[in-house]
Amino acid sequence: MITRRNFNRLAAVAASSIAMPSVLAGRAFGQDTPIRFGASISLTGALSGTKNGQIGYELWRDDVNASGGLLGRQVELVLLDDQSSASNIPAIYSALADVEKCDVLFGPYGASLTAPVMPFIKQRDLFMIGMFPLAANEKARHDKFFHSAAWGPNSGTDWARGFFDLAKSVGVKRVAILANDLEFSKNAAVGGAKVAEEYSMEIVFNQSYPPNTSDFSSILRNISAANPDAVFVGSYPADSTAIIHGIREIGLPDSVQIFGGAMIGPQYGSLLSSLGPELNGVVNSHLFAPEPTMQTPEIKKFFDRYVPIAEKQGVDPLGYYVPPFYYVAGQLAAAAITGAGSLDQAAMAAWLHGNTVETIVGPAAFNDIGDWTKRRVLMVQIQNVKGNDLAQFREPGHQVILDPPELKSGEFIHPYNKARAS
Repeated sequence: MITRRNFNRLAAVAASSIAMPSVLAGRAFGQDTPIRFGASISLTGALSGTKNGQIGYELWRDDVNASGGLLGRQVELVLLDDQSSASNIPAIYSALADVEKCDVLFGPYGASLTAPVMPFIKQRDLFMIGMFPLAANEKARHDKFFHSAAWGPNSGTDWARGFFDLAKSVGVKRVAILANDLEFSKNAAVGGAKVAEEYSMEIVFNQSYPPNTSDFSSILRNISAANPDAVFVGSYPADSTAIIHGIREIGLPDSVQIFGGAMIGPQYGSLLSSLGPELNGVVNSHLFAPEPTMQTPEIKKFFDRYVPIAEKQGVDPLGYYVPPFYYVAGQLAAAAITGAGSLDQAAMAAWLHGNTVETIVGPAAFNDIGDWTKRRVLMVQIQNVKGNDLAQFREPGHQVILDPPELKSGEFIHPYNKARAS
């Protein structure tokens, strides 16, 4: 693994070769040469809460190597710290391709970091598994890009549809939308507004805020003055925390039936523990919750291995949101390589477009722009949290799945103030 200690050296070499033709698809190796998988991860900076994804990569690597590797060769990871900065991404991926000679690329975390890499892989015609960006390929429409997360097709609008389906079920007519002015949150807010309008809901408040906002008191008062029935929020961990604290101090009107939607942070153990009962009632997006409807032998085995490693490393000991899907990224790439019988980027992509892959989170099949053909974004409601003991979040009944219907594990408590009091 390579970290930011020697990234500057690699970036300097790579800078002169950003416009070079791809070297990934045509290189020949002996059978004893490892297949190299390259990625950036956010070991430091604002997105460092996702660095536990590295454990997912490493568990996958170890499993593949223990079973004999791919194409008769062992697997090697090359990971660079992007420092949570989009400005580092072009040089990092040029370094991975041209200096480190990686055979397959995984994307950086999230929409804000993925946006700068899309022109690069489009220009080079490279295969990539994307890590949690929302609607990343709807403009580029690159046929060799695939999502590891189950956002589903038309994710720009349909990703948060479950939130609005729940809102519709309790008679919501008036919606407030609040979003961080960053890529993921902006995309979520735009998509949410489209679904609200489709459902004939009036948008009575729609505001974005700068990423460094820490005081939401005036915004929350303005939301209350608009008297909405639902509040849809797109936020990142720091502002998610500030918004929840603001609600504790200022509150929201009794008219609000449902609150949450696209808040990043409440999926992580650190925020679940620190905010505890303040999160009661929040209905928010997720990808895994420890509810009976989602438990399988495969996912249990993953977390049985993940937890002791995470505790030793001092990262999120729950790991429900990010790590399983980093493992899935490896499974998707491995299936593409095995199915194609080579490292040819076009052949790998063609195989993945034409086949379903069994993963630890269920079957994955893809449309023409690499979206999962079936949306499996969860809407979970945090319920019955007492105190700040993290262990309670390992038990069912505290992150209750409300949507999709086939995974539902409990009942929707509303209005929001009633759910908060629970």
